[in-house]
Amino acid sequence: MRLGGDFYARSVHDVARDLIGCVVRHGETAGRVVETESYHMEEPACHAYAGVTERTRTLYGPPGHAYVYFSYGVHALLNAVAEEEGVGAAVLIRALEPVDGLELMRERRGAARDEELCSGPGKLTQALGIGLSLNGTSLVDGPIELLTREPGSREPRVVVGERIGITKAAELPWRFCDADSRHVSRPWPAAMRDRAA
Repeated sequence: MRLGGDFYARSVHDVARDLIGCVVRHGETAGRVVETESYHMEEPACHAYAGVTERTRTLYGPPGHAYVYFSYGVHALLNAVAEEEGVGAAVLIRALEPVDGLELMRERRGAARDEELCSGPGKLTQALGIGLSLNGTSLVDGPIELLTREPGSREPRVVVGERIGITKAAELPWRFCDADSRHVSRPWPAAMRDRAA
């Protein structure tokens, strides 16, 4: 079942935590969310920090929409817009555990190991065929589906850590990971590294 608009219309940090264990589906491919990061207009790592621009307009729009942008002109990254309209906030989907369409994912990614298919925000969009044309589309009834946890699926054990791959406001503990998944992107949060050692 799809997540409804109300799911996204609340604190971006709650949305980021609660997305762990949900499923992202695009076409024939799907993956279980095992890692997210939250971004808010009040801190400089968020694109919305610069105010409303052509690029950030989607971030300030209604919750429950996809914010897709190019990172370093190479990778499309998928975010879910959260909080109320007029507040720039979104959840970056950082990693998925593939659950459907693995052959197509391997073909798109050129990767053989399942752990490498979606273990990063640029990898997962490539594996799922998500590009810039999907920026601004609805997650409630558009082509990218965000689905509730599958009945009977294991409860994720969520650990929190500092966001990675950024230089500004990197100390904020706004990264959420499923501690029991090997598909989380590296480096793993300290709580996961300690357990794996």
